[in-house]
Amino acid sequence: MSDAQNTLSPILIAGPTASGKSALAIAIAEHVGGVIINADSMQVYRELRILTARPSPDEEARLPHALYGFVPASEAYSAGRFVADVANALATARQAGRRAVIVGGTGLYFKALLEGLSPIPAIEAEIREHWRAEAERRGAADLHRDLAARDARMAERLASSDTQRIVRALEVIEQTGRSLADWQQVRGAPMIDEAQAVRLLVTLDREDLHARAGARFDRMIASGALDEVRALEALQLNPDLPAMRAIGVRPLLAVIRGECSLEAAAEAAKAETRQYIKRQETWIKQNMITWKIIYKKYMESKSRDIFAFI
Repeated sequence: MSDAQNTLSPILIAGPTASGKSALAIAIAEHVGGVIINADSMQVYRELRILTARPSPDEEARLPHALYGFVPASEAYSAGRFVADVANALATARQAGRRAVIVGGTGLYFKALLEGLSPIPAIEAEIREHWRAEAERRGAADLHRDLAARDARMAERLASSDTQRIVRALEVIEQTGRSLADWQQVRGAPMIDEAQAVRLLVTLDREDLHARAGARFDRMIASGALDEVRALEALQLNPDLPAMRAIGVRPLLAVIRGECSLEAAAEAAKAETRQYIKRQETWIKQNMITWKIIYKKYMESKSRDIFAFI
């Protein structure tokens, strides 16, 4: 890699939720004169700053940030759209002479950037609208039975309650006549060359992660998470939308509706977070074994080594 390529090669920072990767991203971006690009599937939603632990307004003012809070909760953001948005953000960063620091906890997004996406043809609007209307009218379980009749492989992979993915599988098989499983075996071109990217994986012991995540949720409550969810409820959105399934939304909705106490909701949300951390760690073990591990507890003392590595 040439010196010019190295100067602007992307820096990718991944890790489980509450691991401290956002703090590292800010430190690195300040060190290299970079722009921070979001790779978290929930931090894209406009209405969920607190519950998704998006950077604060003060943090956003310190450095350029991209792809944070720019999608309304009424939309379902996708990996395909993410890749297209990152392409634009990378082009803008290069034009400004800034190095991209891509940070987040959504492993699929990093996989899409480094390995490419399946070249699934665009779905016609009429087909898309039909299946979304069917989902509204009939529900996920009924659509799952349709999928089992038309595409048994995808039906076996998907939970009967996963409306978004069931609809996607039905759209694809109707549009193309081929199972989504077939398309997923075909890879597109990667956007970022692994050989030219710095890949850092921030981690902590699981007990420490759980403790940090629990304390963070308590801070979210103190910072107004309940009011944030109350405003989300006022939008009367489809409960199957991704934003409505963000960690903490459903337990806090139960509080607002008088179905449980705030204390019980907080415990439920913390349990959700622990389950999510476990899924993230499983993904990391399967897909990120070649990334450079950065241990959070050594981050400050090893900062010179980290900066030298990048």
